[in-house]
Amino acid sequence: MNPDTLSLVRWIACSTALALWLSPLAWGEHWPGFRGPTRQGVSSEADLPLQWGRDRNVVWKAPVPGSAWSSPIVWEDRIFVTTATNGGAACRVLSLDARTGSVLWDTHVFDQETLMKRRQNSYASPTPVTDGQSVFAVFADGSIVALDFEGNVLWRNRDFDFFSEHGLGASPILHENLLIMAFDPSSRTRREEKLGWKVPWDGAAVWALRKDTGELAWEGKRGLSRLAHVTPNLMQVDGRAQLISAAGDAIQGFDPGTGKRLWSVYAQGEGVVPSIVVGGGLAYSISGFEATAIRAVAPGGKIVWEQARSASHIPSMIYDAGLLYNIHENGVATCMDAATGEVIWQERVGGQHWASPVLAEGRIHFLSEEGETTVIQASREYKELARNRLDEHTQASMAVSDGRLYIRTASHLWAIGHN
Repeated sequence: MNPDTLSLVRWIACSTALALWLSPLAWGEHWPGFRGPTRQGVSSEADLPLQWGRDRNVVWKAPVPGSAWSSPIVWEDRIFVTTATNGGAACRVLSLDARTGSVLWDTHVFDQETLMKRRQNSYASPTPVTDGQSVFAVFADGSIVALDFEGNVLWRNRDFDFFSEHGLGASPILHENLLIMAFDPSSRTRREEKLGWKVPWDGAAVWALRKDTGELAWEGKRGLSRLAHVTPNLMQVDGRAQLISAAGDAIQGFDPGTGKRLWSVYAQGEGVVPSIVVGGGLAYSISGFEATAIRAVAPGGKIVWEQARSASHIPSMIYDAGLLYNIHENGVATCMDAATGEVIWQERVGGQHWASPVLAEGRIHFLSEEGETTVIQASREYKELARNRLDEHTQASMAVSDGRLYIRTASHLWAIGHN
């Protein structure tokens, strides 16, 4: 090999190594928003620890100020969390170094009025979302903010005057150049009539903001519905994306580019929380309190099946390989056939559960309020693999990235990985 050729080979090798080092693959899979890259709690990460504890497989543990039940999100070596300090009034977005847990920046983005909320909720429950360049966060009064990765505020939108008997629990999602957020409130001025809570009203909407400016791109009106906290999802219908969004008494499909409501189906229940899950050509929703039921809906609004056996009120479901997994707040886990709703198995895991489960490496992680994670095999037979305790109160759903599980407790963020 002549010297020129050898130099070229060396240059290509060095360039390739540098490109691999800089690429997202070097950092593992991103966890860019609530329930991860697919919004369904499913991770493609491998080599995650099966067992951990307060003194085992903890890479780092970092204190997080304030009080909040938003989940952490991860992009390469950056973690983003939101919190509310000063009794919930001061809204903050923080960035931590994923390698060490050290705080890179902590930005106070605005103050909010501390309105009503349920005891289990917080004033910073919506999980932020990122596109790898900006991070977008929503707080309890409906205010939205965008920041760059250095913590500088890019824009604020405080146009939606949100009020709910429960507070705000839904999280934003991204689609192309839009930030989409479901606002399903109740009436502040006619609260004594329980309008929007026990009585349906027309005050709910799905908003899409231009992610570069924060300006309203479209507003999708629900019609008659009741309060909810459901994070929407996207599914492919005839080769095009369709936004599936649920609220009290309603499961609906929207055109994500224009906000046009394409269909709506009645699903009785208020205070709906579990996020939308899609798979096998169907969308799956749980209808909240009152007539609580899991419903499988085909695009266009046809209910394919419904069943009420151990349908949860708070945790979202997992879809995997034609099966649905669900855990009730009281700790009973269920596996169902996603095509028919048939219950395959049902087992008591134990504990109180608010967090939505996570699937990785064929294993489902159920995180309880007591800080215990029960790990089971994702299969048609119930098989418990491990129980791992941190013994700190938690309600936030975990994140998964770069061979680690990130668990937010009442006062800390834990990075769980091989060490």
